Amino acid sequence: MATADVAVTAPPSGSSRPPVAEGPGRRRRPVTKVLWVLVVGLLVLLLLYPFVWLVSASLKPRSEVFDNGLIPNPLQASNYSEVWQTTSLLTWLVNSVVVGVAAAVAVTISSALVAFGFAYFRFRGRNTLFALVLGTMMLPGTVTMVPTYLIWNEIGLASTQVPLWAGNLFASAFYVFMLRQFFLTVPRDLFEAARIDGANHWRLFRSIALPLARPALIIVLVFELRASWTDLVKPLIYLRDPALYTVPRGLKSVVDQFGKGGESQWEIVLAASVLATIPMVVLFLLAQRHFVQGIATTGRGGS
Repeated sequence: MATADVAVTAPPSGSSRPPVAEGPGRRRRPVTKVLWVLVVGLLVLLLLYPFVWLVSASLKPRSEVFDNGLIPNPLQASNYSEVWQTTSLLTWLVNSVVVGVAAAVAVTISSALVAFGFAYFRFRGRNTLFALVLGTMMLPGTVTMVPTYLIWNEIGLASTQVPLWAGNLFASAFYVFMLRQFFLTVPRDLFEAARIDGANHWRLFRSIALPLARPALIIVLVFELRASWTDLVKPLIYLRDPALYTVPRGLKSVVDQFGKGGESQWEIVLAASVLATIPMVVLFLLAQRHFVQGIATTGRGGS
């Protein structure tokens, strides 16, 4: 039988390490690594292309917006100044921040409370009740849209910003699941030791569970801020006063305003879209470390 050639690399002089065989499989590893880098790089370019195109198109004159060129020629930076002059973008940004922070804080606290209850307490029917909570995620939002509107309308808040965030006071099944998985990773001995020292359940939640769950809580905050920032359906349903518009609702009014008469000023719409996207990019960059850590840890946990 023929034997494959195997190169043997001699160790450095004075070293007790045995020679290392460099076979065909070992030589293939750099090639595999290069191919992997190329594939990942291609995927990154595909993901970044829409945002790069958006920024490029926002800097073009109206006649050049949809020419698919990534280098504006000529460069028309005045689109951004025109956005501030012709729209109430600053008001919309402030409204989105207020609504987003209120929605994120409300859902984080309420979901953490529910998740801690499912993770810490042992009671009959716990798993069945938790399954029912998860089952609510199967309901499409359109099923509860009309009843929810009727409730807010009945109490006189249907034309305010309250419905955009107050519903989060009742927790979210998705976030409850995420946080429960994290709380299950906390050793139960920590809670039992605190109970021996006289801590009540609220103290366990506030002083032990919440500090240890900070990465997961940051993930919930980031997710909900993004969801609230990009939500258009609720503002379309509830907001009538332009002074209460959030960014998505404001951008919809920009499209309506500059799309009349067959003369769509898309350069203005795209410039406003870039300005509305920047806060979310900055938020992710600031929370990136906690984001990765939280995603890695919430997947672990037992029952």
